[in-house]
Amino acid sequence: MKLSLKQKIAFGLGAVGKDMVYALSAGYVLYYYQDLLGIKASFVGIILMVARVFDAINDPFMGIVVAKTKSKWGRFRPWLFTGTILNAFVLYALFAAPKTQGTGLLVYFAVIYILWGMTYTIMDIPYWSMIPAVTDTPKDRENLSVIGRTCAGVGSAIIQVGTMLSVSAFGGGSERAGFKIVALIVGIVFIVTEVICCLAVKETHRTKMETPTVKEMFKGLFANDQALVVVIGIVLINSALYITSNLIILFFKYDLGQASGGDWVGSYTLFSTVGGAFQIIGMMVIYPILRKKLSNTQVLRLSLLGAMIGYLIIMALCFTGFSGNLILICIPGIIVFACNGMLSVLTTVFLSNSVDYGELKIGHREESVIFSMQTFVVKLASGISVAIAGVGLDIIKFQGNSDQTGEIVQQTASAITGLRLLMTIIPIVLLFAAFFFFKKKFKLTDEVAEENSRILLERKAEKK
Repeated sequence: MKLSLKQKIAFGLGAVGKDMVYALSAGYVLYYYQDLLGIKASFVGIILMVARVFDAINDPFMGIVVAKTKSKWGRFRPWLFTGTILNAFVLYALFAAPKTQGTGLLVYFAVIYILWGMTYTIMDIPYWSMIPAVTDTPKDRENLSVIGRTCAGVGSAIIQVGTMLSVSAFGGGSERAGFKIVALIVGIVFIVTEVICCLAVKETHRTKMETPTVKEMFKGLFANDQALVVVIGIVLINSALYITSNLIILFFKYDLGQASGGDWVGSYTLFSTVGGAFQIIGMMVIYPILRKKLSNTQVLRLSLLGAMIGYLIIMALCFTGFSGNLILICIPGIIVFACNGMLSVLTTVFLSNSVDYGELKIGHREESVIFSMQTFVVKLASGISVAIAGVGLDIIKFQGNSDQTGEIVQQTASAITGLRLLMTIIPIVLLFAAFFFFKKKFKLTDEVAEENSRILLERKAEKK
């Protein structure tokens, strides 16, 4: 059965809503609880890392639950709807913390954040897993996946660009109050978009849903040395990106904002908008252009070197008295974001190529296992990066809890220096490690990947 335009739009809306929720949680939890509520940054980081590891166990379990579900609404939509309602309420609770201090606030945050991860998984797994069940047309399945990924990027961009402007507009001078209202609005949008998706996108036939266990994921990974190389690369590259995304808001508020004496929220929003735009340009424009003349491994090295150079320029600007110049800071920021866009494409391509390699090496294809592992390592990188950022902020004695008076706390010179180093040196080290690791261990060049694909096609032709 061919999908209608209405169904494609509804599925895309579902992706917009769910990634608005994910982006708000992933991008602003550390800032909200450390900077506004005064919780130690290292505690926030450790809880986020623990929650991500727990998600890795929870994801396959939820897949099994969905696969065994039988209802008049199908297997997927009951969990998509239930998970959405639960997650929307937990999201609001996450950014509407009670006015308590000490142990009570620590326990509240730990419990609510872990609940947020669990309830998000309840709706996220069935959302992506239902694609084969709503259409049996390969082209429609591919188009639906592209629509979902593209619209997810739109949802994430909306949060990246609009959050702090909305917090300022709704907060009436209090960022804490502003986040509460923003979380409520995002939660409502989330429910509306997923309800539209549930009503319009219906299962037309039953399909076998593959749900690899954690043991199967790791077994398949360690049997495929090239998949392991790519996965380690993804962890290193994404950790660098997430460290930056969690610390950049503090840089704009306490460093660039105070140095320029201007509106830090406006500057942060402009930087995020420009950076997000060039990340997409990197994926959709720059990568295809470079790919016409360079191999994928050459583009990878160029992207890693470009990102490292971008970070070095940012650091140089900060330590030569230009940290308050938004235009100059945006230039290396554009380089970093564009390179990250290309790296996200390349790691997906390499992971796909490693599936062919694994089939030739171990004799059977483990596509679902390898790509399930990708979800895990992206979450793991997110947890690791926030833990590193949190511990780092405590080490440099970065002051938070400025929302009590509505005034921005004046940081010490050593804290500002530490922040600049945290958001540049650590990403550079991680990207250098990825560069060195790929250079030494990665064997799936364009020629090798093409040869592997040719051999597999010949084998399939022989079987026919």
